[in-house]
Amino acid sequence: MSNGVVCREASHAGSWYTASGPQLNAELEGWLSQVQSTKRPARAIIAPHAGYTYSGSCAAHAYKQVDSSVTRRIFILGPSHHVPLSRCALSSVDIYKTPLYDLRIDQKIYGELWKTGMFERMSLQTDQDEHSIEMHLPYTAKAMESHKDEFTIIPVLVGALSESKEQEFGKLFSKYLADPSNLFVVSSDFCHWGQRFRYSYYDESQGEIYRSIEHLDKMGMSIIEQLDPGSFSSYLKKYHNTICGRHPIGVLLNAITELQENGMNMSFSFLNYAQSSQCRSWQDSSVSYAAGTLTVH
Repeated sequence: MSNGVVCREASHAGSWYTASGPQLNAELEGWLSQVQSTKRPARAIIAPHAGYTYSGSCAAHAYKQVDSSVTRRIFILGPSHHVPLSRCALSSVDIYKTPLYDLRIDQKIYGELWKTGMFERMSLQTDQDEHSIEMHLPYTAKAMESHKDEFTIIPVLVGALSESKEQEFGKLFSKYLADPSNLFVVSSDFCHWGQRFRYSYYDESQGEIYRSIEHLDKMGMSIIEQLDPGSFSSYLKKYHNTICGRHPIGVLLNAITELQENGMNMSFSFLNYAQSSQCRSWQDSSVSYAAGTLTVH
């Protein structure tokens, strides 16, 4: 802490991803170099938040669509894994550190959000414990490196929101999503399957278990691509798919709906899908990852 500036350390560096800046930079470059940028500039992306050895290559498909020449503010919406939260929470720090370079929180936008009365503050402990936002920081830093002093971040921890709260937050964020200099990063893994996740949905008509998981995830992904928050909620109620970022996704879909009603034309497409391993027996477990991007026409 210096001159009253409070920093959040890169608490998952060295375990969930490489702590050495040069090495991390080389890994991110490697993944990004294998991907096409076909959907730039992204206005929003959905990307995973697992350890980079599992999901780094998948996330690259989303980050490759980020245009650093137009992006000036990056909203990062991550689900809360450790604390019960019925609303959304803002960080209490000024700087998020990464092994590449430090990222500055946009205190002006934080002020605007704070004034709505819709947010809580997360403690430094909650902030440090949570990985759903942190796992996007190195990729954000990498994607923006050519303009590294010209952008700010707006981290938002998203709680277990009701459908009506997802609508309220969607409306609130829609005016920010409408601005081409803003990018929304929505942090989510897809199906967590197996006994350790207490989820074992299996549709035998799909073949092996991992095929059933893929079918289930892709059903959800195609509903997200339809940009209909109601259909996504119905899908979750029916299958209970363990998509950990379902609430941040719900907020994004509601923000999009609000803008579409005001005549904005957008499309979302998933660019990559992966699983941490292929489940074949009831003893197996896996987590799925998907990367996609929202473009405005």
